[in-house]
Amino acid sequence: MMKTTLNLNLGDNNWNDGLPDAAALSAKIFQTVIERLDPKFLQNKKDISLNLELSNDNAIQTLNRQFRHLDKPTNVLSFANIDDDDFFNTLPEMSEVELGDIIIAYETISAQSKDQEIDFRAHYIHILVHGILHLLGYDHQEEEEQKEMEALETMLLAEMGIADPYAQDE
Repeated sequence: MMKTTLNLNLGDNNWNDGLPDAAALSAKIFQTVIERLDPKFLQNKKDISLNLELSNDNAIQTLNRQFRHLDKPTNVLSFANIDDDDFFNTLPEMSEVELGDIIIAYETISAQSKDQEIDFRAHYIHILVHGILHLLGYDHQEEEEQKEMEALETMLLAEMGIADPYAQDE
């Protein structure tokens, strides 16, 4: 069985109050997504990991400016190793597959939770699932991709007891 490892870095102390069980919760979500989706490109791999930074708006805005030419904070950024040109060439030699990095901004998540009148914890879980799906190669740039990714998010969140975040858009 594949072992999942989530490497968590707490880049902002607001997370201690907002989500005190972030490490255990995040690791459980990561494991659940991997077990449920069983990504084909990971078959026969013993270990899989990702890096998660629980950060803030300033850090996300800096990364957005640097990598996306967008000078504002967003709720999440994902940097997927699957997007590297040589990922699949080196995959057979990997004993551990590092999926990439996810950075989540506390202030934006908190503001969105309040604005949308949804539970902070539920919104965090949704955003983390969204980020993990990006690391697995899912995207939402095209309409068909968006439908597929949203359907996966909705299914995974329902299994975790969280309401469909896209229901109001229909």
